This record gives sequence, structure tokens and C-alpha cells, in this order.
Amino acid sequence: MKTSFMARAIELAIDNVRSGGGPFAAVVVKDGRIVAEGTNRVTSSNDPTAHAEVMAIREACSALGAFQLDGCDLYATCEPCPMCLGAIYWARPSRVYFASTAADAAAAGFDDAFIYQQIALPLASRKIPFLEMMRLESLECFRAWTEKQDRIKY
Repeated sequence: MKTSFMARAIELAIDNVRSGGGPFAAVVVKDGRIVAEGTNRVTSSNDPTAHAEVMAIREACSALGAFQLDGCDLYATCEPCPMCLGAIYWARPSRVYFASTAADAAAAGFDDAFIYQQIALPLASRKIPFLEMMRLESLECFRAWTEKQDRIKY
């Protein structure tokens, strides 16, 4: 059964390539059925965050009416990039299955190794400098959050 979910993701990725998109797709499964599908829409939507896993997570959360994927499995045609990995951890599915590796993606021209390298650098040394400002003023955001009695924890 699990192979049919990955086979569906692979089919979606190939169809996406044929229609002008990227070679990535993902499906989210709960209780043995697909609840959401996503394909890479970066170039078609001019959205650098429109990776297949992110699109599938968004659709699944909408379909399930929840911001976490409790009891769900995610099937991705490729090992997730750093952004998708972050989204997956925030969504908290039970498991992630992937087909191709990051090395396979790099061989096809999708190399995200530089992102991992950048994360390890001090903020001011990154290719895109990250500069802290107005920290003390921004702490009010967290004070407002922690004082909010009806906040939803995540």
C-alpha cells in the first residue's frame, strides 16, 4: 500500500514536469487514504516557497482543519530541502517517506547544500547578511503572546 502512495507522488512529479513545473511532488496520507497532494509550483506561481512538500502540507492542513498533521504520513519524491524540512517539523507528521536523495537532486541541478553551509555561518558572514534591529521593542510581541489567555499553543 505504501508503495502506491509513493507511486502517486512520482506520477504527479512527472506530470508536473510535462506541464512546465519542477520534478517534485508530495502526498499526505491519513488512515490509509490520500488527503492532499502537492507539486512544485515555484516557477509557475513565482513563489520560491511553493515546493511540493509545502503545497501538500498547506492543502492537507486545510482539508483536515488543523495546523498540524497528527497521524499523517508524508510521501515526497525527493529528500526534503532545508525549507521543506522546517515546514515538516512544524507540521509534525508521524513519518516522512522519500524517494530520491539530496545528492540525486543536486545531480539534476537542484543543489541546496549551500543553504546548509549558510545556516552554519555567523549572521553577518552569510551571503545575505542578517542584521538584528529593534530587539527590545520587538519583545513586546512575545509579551503580548504570553499574556494572551486564549492562545493556541503550537
